[in-house]
Amino acid sequence: MATPSAWWDNWVEEALATLDSLNVLRSLRPICLRKGNHRMIPFEAELQNVPDPPKFREDRGAFEVFDEMQQWDRASVEVEIGEATFLRWMHDTPSSGDEIGYNTADGDDGFGVYNDKFKKLILFSGNDYLGLSSHPAIGRAAAKAAQEHGMGPRGSALICGYTNYHRLLESSLADMKKKEDCLLCPTGFAANMALMTTIGSIGSFLAGKNVTAEDEKIAVFSDALNHASIIDGLHLAQRQKSVKVFIYRHCDMSHLNMLLTHCRMRRKVVVTDSLFSMDGDYTPLVELADLRKKHGFLLVIDDAHGTFVCGKNGGGVAEEFGCEKDVDICVGTLSKAAGCHGGFIACSKRWKLLIQSRGRSFIFSTATPVPVAAAAHAAVVVAKHEAWRRKAIWNRVKDFHLLTGIPVTSPIISLIVGSEDKALQASRYLLQSGFHVTAIRPPTVPPNSCRLRVALSAVHTREDLENLAAALSRCIDFQETRIYNCNSYARL
Repeated sequence: MATPSAWWDNWVEEALATLDSLNVLRSLRPICLRKGNHRMIPFEAELQNVPDPPKFREDRGAFEVFDEMQQWDRASVEVEIGEATFLRWMHDTPSSGDEIGYNTADGDDGFGVYNDKFKKLILFSGNDYLGLSSHPAIGRAAAKAAQEHGMGPRGSALICGYTNYHRLLESSLADMKKKEDCLLCPTGFAANMALMTTIGSIGSFLAGKNVTAEDEKIAVFSDALNHASIIDGLHLAQRQKSVKVFIYRHCDMSHLNMLLTHCRMRRKVVVTDSLFSMDGDYTPLVELADLRKKHGFLLVIDDAHGTFVCGKNGGGVAEEFGCEKDVDICVGTLSKAAGCHGGFIACSKRWKLLIQSRGRSFIFSTATPVPVAAAAHAAVVVAKHEAWRRKAIWNRVKDFHLLTGIPVTSPIISLIVGSEDKALQASRYLLQSGFHVTAIRPPTVPPNSCRLRVALSAVHTREDLENLAAALSRCIDFQETRIYNCNSYARL
């Protein structure tokens, strides 16, 4: 009996053959950047004075890494806001961000100095889970690439923006995700959009000029609380009239199993966030893997919030639950735990070729700037070897539970307080207490499920958590605060 992956491999091959016959398959051709008359060696290899590696190599000595928190790490969680910004926030006054003034006459660096007073805050609203945004090795990698090559990238990836830096980053991500290959995208949002629209195109190519029969369409099953990029991508996929979308209740495997059982379509896809950004809970990946064996669907996960954070090696939620082989395609981002910018799709070479030929948000976007690609590659290496960061963030999760009694299972802590007014009042109180915690309101979340979204970082300290817990206890009731809101439905 053929496996789900084999079925989909055949369908993807058919789609690729159709594209080839139409002469619309698109190729990535890496440009090797040079300095003077000498070919540039990627930063990792240059430090070791060895030739340019054809594949990603992990070598702790390639970048300066550390075994514990350093002084600069705190820059990722210690921030300041101007007095004018503070006052507008306290009064919930709409702002376009123009309230901070500059006095260029007092500065000599082109930026001047602020003519405003500042309030120092501890940031608990970010997604820089490992605190890598301030790591010197990552900053130096970006600076080195910028000094030697400028910003680039000269065009879209399919035209002339794809370089040896981009290829090295893709190889490192594919290695981390245990996938055959990887496609770098400008953002995580663009990655999901490209993948969803590509899935929609498969049904169209297989149908040819004929109208797709109902049972020959692609059935996509999407979790009710999936990220907006998945939802928007599915909207576009549906416009191709070869995709039918089914929404299953949030993390409800019984409901998903029922929908799959009653679906007559052969080509099935299940797409889900791995760690949900607004609720902080995990998809039941082990149960999904069992359903995949039963129903033969393609399993796609968006591991934006799990990548680098979960798993022994930072491979993400699939690694954490031992399901890497059961995940066919993994979407991720470099703008969260990597502390950089960009998105990616870890997949097979077949899927990569198809997505780079049909994923419009990839095709028609300028490629990632070279310094950003260099920095992201450094982040992959640093995140791998500074394992203390993963240990530290999970210690902070335990600290929050011990200090508040609230049962939390991830660095995303969604404290549902109910009304918009309650959430805003609590957020303003925390602001006065020195903590940047944003109130999440509709349309991001459903009405009456407004919340404080607390995001933990590896570079928060136990003292930070103690002070935050004390402030939280004065503005919300821990015993009455809900964590997960499992009765919500996506507005697809």
